Amino acid sequence: MTSTMPDIPQALGLAAVVERVSAARMLATVHELARDHYAGRRVGTPGGRAAAAWLAERLRELGAEVELDSFPVADVRELYATPVLEWNAGGQALRLEHRRDFVEHLATAELPDPHTAPLAAASEADLHGRWVLARAGDWAQACERAEAHGAAGVLTARGTDPEGWMPKMIAGPATRTVPIIALRTDLHARLADALAVGPVQVTGSMPLRQISTDGHNVHARLPAFSHAGGARTGPRVLLTAHYDGVGDDPDQRMPAAADNASGVAAVLEAARVLTAAPAIRAELSVAFLDAEETGAWGSAHHAPALPSDTLVINLDGAAQLHQAASVEAGGPAHTLLATLDQAARLVGVPLRAGAMASDNRRYAAAGLAAIGIGMGMPGYQTPAETPDRVQPDTLVAAARLLVAAVGMLAAQTSV
Repeated sequence: MTSTMPDIPQALGLAAVVERVSAARMLATVHELARDHYAGRRVGTPGGRAAAAWLAERLRELGAEVELDSFPVADVRELYATPVLEWNAGGQALRLEHRRDFVEHLATAELPDPHTAPLAAASEADLHGRWVLARAGDWAQACERAEAHGAAGVLTARGTDPEGWMPKMIAGPATRTVPIIALRTDLHARLADALAVGPVQVTGSMPLRQISTDGHNVHARLPAFSHAGGARTGPRVLLTAHYDGVGDDPDQRMPAAADNASGVAAVLEAARVLTAAPAIRAELSVAFLDAEETGAWGSAHHAPALPSDTLVINLDGAAQLHQAASVEAGGPAHTLLATLDQAARLVGVPLRAGAMASDNRRYAAAGLAAIGIGMGMPGYQTPAETPDRVQPDTLVAAARLLVAAVGMLAAQTSV
């Protein structure tokens, strides 16, 4: 860092600029994107496309040049009906609740209708036509035996989040040739105990299929950061956040308020504040990315098209800041990371190194300086991920951090 860095905030009036972020505007964005209308914003759905259109309009209101860029997405897991799982042991029947007691395993073969068959332990010799109870942590080997012996399907174990939900995911390993259902760990143990006592009948379905679809990125170049007299006016900075979610279940909402309506709201607010701060001279762009939940397809599509000097800051989650924001740097990001640290000191946001497996990694893999920031996702990918759990103070902290970082990056090129 240069010796002029401590004077940068004062020279730009940056301390005053960061105070302009509005918690109310950001909360309104979160509530909008979490509405029923968008149905969880899964890639390739009408709700996802509606969210992209809404965000494009908000950026146009800032005077931005906006482009919607489509791209193909493959192997999206689509749950098209509510799965069934129940068992009967010793005359006692137990019907389980989807996403509380059991969940789809992402390697499952499709099983549209409920199928009833006896249960067998994975170690038994005769597995033909039977549901197979895999040992905890050993689903792959159980699948191999089930496939080889013509079993009806496999039951494996999976934990829950602290609130007792089994989070939804829509991208995973290659599909097997047998249905696989993931049972809550304690219920898996209970089923094993029942099987040790006597015969168990299991009925299960798994209406999960893989589809191909199209994603839609929303790209915008902010008006106050255009060329002046044909010359660049500052560093090339890209703020990104993915707007897609995992999508609603057939019978319950997945509002996706924290992941990542919160990050989108903070990026949009930072863009709004920076547009109204002409003293901060930079070529600023925004990308609201699709298909992050299916493997970061949107950023993978976008990254190769960017100039090599683009500085990327990606925000994935700005809902619940605990002790510190998690930060992951990739590519030639030493200067960018040092500037982010200075910006964090200005706005009072503690940072810590932490894994951020999000779109930032796609930009870093393309050779760009890229940083991923995360500030918490309460209720992550469950029905409990509601707007009321997004903390206004965290949104404010995230937006201020972005504004300060862009301001300091801009000032470094002018001193």
